[in-house]
Amino acid sequence: MLRALVFDVDGTLADTEEAHRSAYNAAFIEHQLPWYWTHQRYAALLAVRGGQDRLRHYIRGLRVGGKERTRLLNLVPALHRSKTRLYAEYVAAGRVQLRPGIARLIGEARAAGLELALVSSTTPANIDALLTANLGAASRQWFRVIATGEQVARYKPAPDVFRLALECLQRRPTDCVAFEDTPAGVAAASAAGLYTIGLPTAWNAGHSMRGAQLVLEHLGEPGAPLARPAASQVGADYLGLLSLARLQQAWLKRRLATC
Repeated sequence: MLRALVFDVDGTLADTEEAHRSAYNAAFIEHQLPWYWTHQRYAALLAVRGGQDRLRHYIRGLRVGGKERTRLLNLVPALHRSKTRLYAEYVAAGRVQLRPGIARLIGEARAAGLELALVSSTTPANIDALLTANLGAASRQWFRVIATGEQVARYKPAPDVFRLALECLQRRPTDCVAFEDTPAGVAAASAAGLYTIGLPTAWNAGHSMRGAQLVLEHLGEPGAPLARPAASQVGADYLGLLSLARLQQAWLKRRLATC
C-alpha cells in the first residue's frame, strides 16, 4: 500500500539548474574570479554531486600553480556561501517555478494522509528557499523527512540518502514512490528498492533513465495534460495519486510473480 512520496529537489520539484548556474557565475564576479560557466560546462559539471565538491573539481582542473590552486581551494567555502545566498535571492524573486503537477500531487498526498519526504544533494538552505518561495513558509513542515547528501557517506547513485529517508520514515521501500530527474538519482532510488518515476529535464536529455518504472516529461495538470504516449502509460491525462497507487501496485504484483 502506498504510504509515502519521496521527492528529489533540484530538477525534480523545479528545474533549478539555470538559477544555480547564474548564481555560481554571479559569485565568481563577487569574488573577482575570471570564470564563467557556460551551459555546456555546467551540464558536464553536474556529474559532480554537491556544490563545494563541484567547485573543487573545477579548480583542480585549472592550469594554475600550486600556491594559486591552494588559495582557490581554500576560497571554496566562502565562494559557495555567496553562491547559496545569490541562489536564494533568485528563487525569492520568482525566477524558479515548480514543475507542472508537483504542487497538485503534493496537495493530493497531504489530503490523503500520505507522508512526504525530500532527498537531495543540495543544501538545506537551498531547499528552504525553494519551498518557501513556491509553497509558503510553512511548507517545510509538510515533509516529515528531509535527507541531504551532507548526512550520508556517499552521494547518489549510491542509495544511501534514500535508505536514510526510509529509516527516518520507518517505511519499507514498497511503501514508497520516488521521483527523480537524473540517471544518478534514478539509480539510487532503484537500488534502494523504490518504485521510481523519472522526470528528466533539458539538462540531462538523452541520458538513460534505466531503473525508472515510468519516465515522464512532467506530471501533467488537468489543464495541461500529458502527451498521448505518456497519458496512455499513466491511464489518465495527468498523474494523480490514484493513478500512481495503481501503477505502483501493478509493479509490486509483477515483482512478486517473478520471485
